[in-house]
Parts: sequence; C-alpha cells; structure tokens
Amino acid sequence: MSGGFVFNEKPIQIESGEGPYLYADDGTEYLDMGANYAVTPLGHSHPKVTEAIQQQAEKLTYVQASYPVEVRTELYEKLAALAPGDLENVWLCNSGTEANEAAMKFARASTGNSKIVATKRSFHGRTMGALAMTWKQKYKAPYEPLAGDIEFVTYGDSEELADAVDDETAAVFLEPVQGEGGIHPATVEYLEHARDVTEDAGAALVFDEIQTGMGRTGTLWACEQAGVVPDMLTTAKGIANGLPMGATLCADWLTEDFGDHGSTFSGGPVPCAAANATLDVLVEEDLPGHAGDLGSYLMENIQAASEEHDLPVRDVRGQGLMVGIEVKRGANRLLKHLALNHGILALPAGRSVLRLLPPLVVDESHADRMTDALTEVLQ
Repeated sequence: MSGGFVFNEKPIQIESGEGPYLYADDGTEYLDMGANYAVTPLGHSHPKVTEAIQQQAEKLTYVQASYPVEVRTELYEKLAALAPGDLENVWLCNSGTEANEAAMKFARASTGNSKIVATKRSFHGRTMGALAMTWKQKYKAPYEPLAGDIEFVTYGDSEELADAVDDETAAVFLEPVQGEGGIHPATVEYLEHARDVTEDAGAALVFDEIQTGMGRTGTLWACEQAGVVPDMLTTAKGIANGLPMGATLCADWLTEDFGDHGSTFSGGPVPCAAANATLDVLVEEDLPGHAGDLGSYLMENIQAASEEHDLPVRDVRGQGLMVGIEVKRGANRLLKHLALNHGILALPAGRSVLRLLPPLVVDESHADRMTDALTEVLQ
C-alpha cells in the first residue's frame, strides 16, 4: 500500500501560501476561503508567526512540559488572561480531539460520574473518546464499540437537554456554532439554559470552540457573545496559525482531582511561540471585530445575490466568518467548480452545505469575489 492512504488527495499540489492565498506548483493562485478548516486565521505565512517560529527553533525545539520554559509559561498566562470568565487553568496538547479527550477525562474524574451528554449533528474529533461524542455514524461505525455512557440530544432543544442532564452526568459538550454539522448557531437562551441545568446537576459544561474560537465568530470566543462561561473550553485549529496545538481551559474545581493525564508533546516550545504570536496579532489588530463585520457583509451579499438571481439557495447562516450556505444541489460539485473555474477553495459541511471559514484577514474584495463566483456557479 502506498503512503498517504488515509486522505483522498485533490488534484492540486500546493507549493506556497501568503495571506489569504495558496499557490499551486504550476503557479495558479487560489483564494483560500476555508483556511484549511479554520487553521490559519492570520492567513498563510504570517510574518510575525514565521519570525516567532524561527527565533524559537534556533533556541530550543523541544523540552517536556515538566521543565518550565519561558515561551510555554507565556502562553499559559496569555490564554488564562484571554479566557472567558475564570478559566485560568490551561492544558496544552496537539489537536482538538486531544483537547476534548482531556475534557472528558477531567470531567469524569472530578465529578465521579461517567455520563456524557452530547448533541445530534455534533463533531468533537476522531480519537476513540471524542469520536464517541460525535454524532455521524459513518465516522464511528468501523471502530465500535467506542466509549460508553454517551447520550445524544437534539441541538437547540432546551427541554430535551434538561431531561437528559441528571445527577449521574459528568459533562455536557456543546459547540456554540455547529461546524461539521452544517453551521448551526445556538441561541443565547439555549446556552444559558445549558449553563443552568449543568450547575443544578453538578456537571461540567464544556464548550467545544475548536472551530469557533480564535475570533472567527466576531469575538475571540463565541460564548462571549452569549455571556455564558463554561466550566471547560476546548480550542485548537487556528490557535498556532498552522502548527499543531490544542488547549483545554478549565475552572478551578476541575483541577482539584483530575486524575493522571499527560502528553509527550504537551506545549512544545515552537508551537507555543507560534500561538503566542497568533494571539498577539488577533488581539492587537482586532481581527475578531473585523470577522464580525466582514461576515455580516458576506452573508448579506450572498443572500441578496440569491434573491436577485433566484439561486437554488435554501439558507445562508452563521456567525462572523463562519458561514454556511445551504444549497439544493450537491455541495461537493459546487466546490469542484469553484476551485477549477474560479480559483476559490472552500469546504463542505455535509452534502448540501458550502462552508466558508476564510482567514480573518480577508477583505470586502475577497467577499465580493466569493459572492460573484458562487452566483455564476449556481446559475
């Protein structure tokens, strides 16, 4: 069997990237409207991130997390300061699925309970524990049996959530905006209700902000818009602008008896340097605010074009630069046309939703190009 058998490789060989653009080996320029699943919020090869990586690599590439190093301590402090509420305890890892695995373990150890409540259409990762909390059966079927005691409820249904959370519940896992599930934002009332029922039951409320975090929805964390502080928040994807990094942010009560957890590459110095630079740029340039404004502009333009040209669009929804366009025809076919005929790379979210997660540095000209290309393809 040849190497790379896990991924179905696309017929475009990428050679370099800069800002919101990727360049193929034949020189073709592509506007990256997916940021490779929200992984590069500052765009590709951002100079401040590149400089931070180079400087740290010259000094120290790796030391285990038992030995304090300045760059890791700086990231601990930065994440604690930027976290919603009092989530000042930081566990660093390498990916979103690891961050969610840690959150599962911390919740079960701290509460003494095993039951996890997750939602239909959820996606929390591909390792065995996080996969058990993921809804879509096609991801899970080949690997069952998975971790048990997981109950799924309808996303957005407060009554069903209240019925599921009881005194045997360790945690409720929610995405403030479902990503893989089709770009579905939760209402403020639903997140507030989740906060109330978990507090009443003594369970942990976990917000999976792996895709929604890093300013994508208009604030650094999506939950800030609802004014709801969870007991744990998981983040990854864009945190180090392309380097492997994830984090689980925890309230104090979850750090008192969290069991025995670890990871060889927890908080590697080079990814930490990239994450520090990424967070600095996001805050200093107010890219979350820009994402909120430009996301509204993009969604309004697509909706207006859909109405003007009677396009086969069922819905345009999202928050900030996390946008879902539900169409009446297959999303994958649209993606192929956008890439090959318009030089735009985007993402699916199921069979009928086109997902846009561009770098937060895109501007109105990029939004206009996306709208025009989508209009032409759908016509």
